[in-house]
Amino acid sequence: MPKKTKLVNSKGIRTDGRKIDELRPVKLEVGILSNADGSAYIEQGKNKILAAVYGPGEVHPRHLALPDRALLRCRYHMAPFSVQERKSPAPSRREVELSKVIREALQPAIFLERFPRTSIELFIEVLQADGGTRCAGVTVASLALADAGIPMRDLVVACAAGKADGHIVVDLNDIEDKEGEADVPVAYMPNFDAVSLLQMDGILTIEEFEQAISLALDGCRKIYALQKEALKAKYQAIKEEVEGAEEE
Repeated sequence: MPKKTKLVNSKGIRTDGRKIDELRPVKLEVGILSNADGSAYIEQGKNKILAAVYGPGEVHPRHLALPDRALLRCRYHMAPFSVQERKSPAPSRREVELSKVIREALQPAIFLERFPRTSIELFIEVLQADGGTRCAGVTVASLALADAGIPMRDLVVACAAGKADGHIVVDLNDIEDKEGEADVPVAYMPNFDAVSLLQMDGILTIEEFEQAISLALDGCRKIYALQKEALKAKYQAIKEEVEGAEEE
């Protein structure tokens, strides 16, 4: 049997040099695609994910239109080059499942009832994967929706916690995700203190589960602050551009 990787050393330091309660570096950028109604990009550790939003617009085929609200469609897709061994470009069962999971995590935040008989199309493209792509996908998709001007109750932010070498850790990377004992992804709307996604893979005691939820929510709050900064940065840039044009 191959030797199992030591995920957390005796000093509580993980394989990538982080402490057990430390997030990976997060970079967020809004409005980077000119052809989409809204777009955003996230780097979280080695994850690189792009999200684009189109709509609200006409539903095709029309019989899918909902009389009382917009239809939110979500496509989560991993590029063939996003993982070490080339992935088939065809949608896998996991991608279909995560498309559904991400859509359901975002739906409570959107005022879908304001746009009956329309569709909002959301595309999430994973360019490089390193564990935790569903959470990073929720975070970046929420920003893209806000950038598209879709009315929202709050931004949705997501972060996972889990168990590695007996330690409860936050924001699992790829090796921790694969070789750790448990993974708990959480999506959260901080203004409402409301959880819109909670999953668990693995086994935890009640105390460990509560600790994992607490760590994941702390991570969500930190990323939420970065989401708001990314949105402000875009509109600050627009404001400066307009003011510069007026001065000319």
